[in-house]
Formats: sequence, C-alpha cells, structure tokens
Amino acid sequence: QVQLVESGGGLVQAGGSLRLSCAASGRTFSNSVMGWFRQAPGKEREFVAGISWSGGRISYIDPVKGRFTISRDNAKNTVYLQMNSLKPEDTAVYYCASRSPNRDVIISTVWGYDYWGQGTQVTVSS
Repeated sequence: QVQLVESGGGLVQAGGSLRLSCAASGRTFSNSVMGWFRQAPGKEREFVAGISWSGGRISYIDPVKGRFTISRDNAKNTVYLQMNSLKPEDTAVYYCASRSPNRDVIISTVWGYDYWGQGTQVTVSS
C-alpha cells in the first residue's frame, strides 16, 4: 500500500511562488509515475503535471507550462511541484497521485492513478 502526504500549500498573492511536496511511503516510489492534479470549486479534477520514474520525461498542461516545474527525489521518496508566477486561476486543492508500479507512462486521466494524497489548498489572491 502506498500513502501520499502533500504539504506546502497556502495563500499567496498573484505573481508569487509556492513549492508543494508529496512524501510517499512504500518501496515502489522509484518505479512509479507520479502526477499532480488540481480541483477548483465546482470543477472537475484536472491533471497538472506528471513525471516518469527517472524524471527523464515530464508532461504539463498548457496553462502551467513555463511557470510550474515538477521534479522528484527518489532517494527521499518525494515529488515536488514548484509553482511560480501564480495566478488567481491556479487556486485549487492540489493532489499528488501515483500510478501503480512498473507502468512508466505518464497519462493525464484521473482513472490512471491508483493512489492519492489528501490534497493541499492553494489560494492565489489578486
């Protein structure tokens, strides 16, 4: 069983930065694709970014390209989301998610991820 715990959310002004962290338990982190999703009030949960096992392949949705950076440290069982130039439309609950081990393909659908964190709130004021 994999447990994911996010941290780093908060309130920030537009143009500011936050760094989200997701600590994973279990021995399979290094061979699990990791993703960040977000869900704004009244909207569906959407994919934000994903990273392959080694970090060599990364995917972002267009609205965050050039502003967000996903990375991972397999020695620390942690994945990060550095968010710069934040905008009010980035306000959402951000979730960390993990695919089942040994599937080194980044996908952007909620159903493709088997383990989820509890979420961390990010609020960007204008």
